[in-house]
Amino acid sequence: MRESTALDDMICFQLYAASRGMTALYRPLLDPHHLTYPQYLVLRVLWHDGPTTVRDLGHTLRLDSGTLSPLLKRLETQGLLRRERGAHDERVVWIHLTDSGTALREQIGDLTQHLVCATGLTLDELTQLHQLLHRARRSVKGTA
Repeated sequence: MRESTALDDMICFQLYAASRGMTALYRPLLDPHHLTYPQYLVLRVLWHDGPTTVRDLGHTLRLDSGTLSPLLKRLETQGLLRRERGAHDERVVWIHLTDSGTALREQIGDLTQHLVCATGLTLDELTQLHQLLHRARRSVKGTA
C-alpha cells in the first residue's frame, strides 16, 4: 500500500491546485481570442488603469521582467498593445493599448459571472474567500 502524501491536508497545495483550476476555467474563454491567462491579466490592467510603465505593470502583476517582456512582445505582435520609450528617460518603457486592444475588452466581455458560476460557491463565500486570500497574500508579501 502506498503511503499518503497528505497533500489534501496542506493549505499551500490547496491554494496551488485551486489556482491552477481557476486559471484552467479561463482557457476556453480566452482561446478564441488567442490569449493566455497571463496575457489577459496584462490587458485587464491596461483596460482598468490605462497606459502604464513596464516596471509598474510588473509590480502590479508580481512578475519579473524576464517573464513580462516575452508576454508584452507577443501582445505587441498581435497588435493589442504598443511599447514606447519615455520621452524624458529612455530607460522607462510605457505600454499603451492599441485600438484593437481596447476593442478586445468588448469582445471578451465580463468573465467574472461565468467563473463565479463555475466555482459552485455563493457570492458570500466568494467574498469571504477573496478577503481571506487577500489577507494571506498581504501577510506573506515580504517573502514572495
